[in-house]
Amino acid sequence: MQHKQRHSEIHTSDGQTRWLRAAVLGANDGILSTASLIIGVASANGSHHGILIAGTSALVAGALSMAAGEYVSVSSQADSEKADIEREKQELLDDHHGELKELAGIYMKRGLDHNLALQVAEQLMNHDALQAHTRDELGILDTSKANPLQAAVASAASFAMGSALPLLMALLVPAPFLTRGVTVSSIIFLASLGLIGAKLGKANPVKAAIRVTLWGVIALVITAAIGKAFGTLP
Repeated sequence: MQHKQRHSEIHTSDGQTRWLRAAVLGANDGILSTASLIIGVASANGSHHGILIAGTSALVAGALSMAAGEYVSVSSQADSEKADIEREKQELLDDHHGELKELAGIYMKRGLDHNLALQVAEQLMNHDALQAHTRDELGILDTSKANPLQAAVASAASFAMGSALPLLMALLVPAPFLTRGVTVSSIIFLASLGLIGAKLGKANPVKAAIRVTLWGVIALVITAAIGKAFGTLP
């Protein structure tokens, strides 16, 4: 008795993986920006209360900024996609035969011979001409169409979750050990996110962790130095 096996592949470019990787990057930004601010204020001899206020402000402002920026960016992308689709609708009405030849040309560039490319284009356009051109000419898929609100919420949430980690450490660690505690924990958080991001993208986890950690350390050292410099001013 033979059993049919389902062919299943996981690609790093699928919609779910893209959102997960974006969430990891947002959390990475939250950790690094908030930890840097906390360490900068702490190095400037700020009070524990002031450090917590600065960290909380960084979380809220950063999350809102990420949401606003992502919403504007994705809205612009969505507007462009809609305009392209409307333009394609009109072109199909004005020159259906020309659009057929254009679609067949796309398939020929992908390796089909002229007759087969024309046959495929005809069948796809008979089924749904706009969908065929939207997908193969414009490169717009139903699964990848821009959703501004979804992108904004996801960016804000991921940033806030990442930002909450160093802020929580600043809240729990005693004041004399705050700078060291936030620094060490943030580096660990960054390295962990680098590993997760690499795993999702099927990349080298060690290289990704080192890269994220290195730039994180540089940012933390620079903000600590700036805070120290301002803290010694009269």
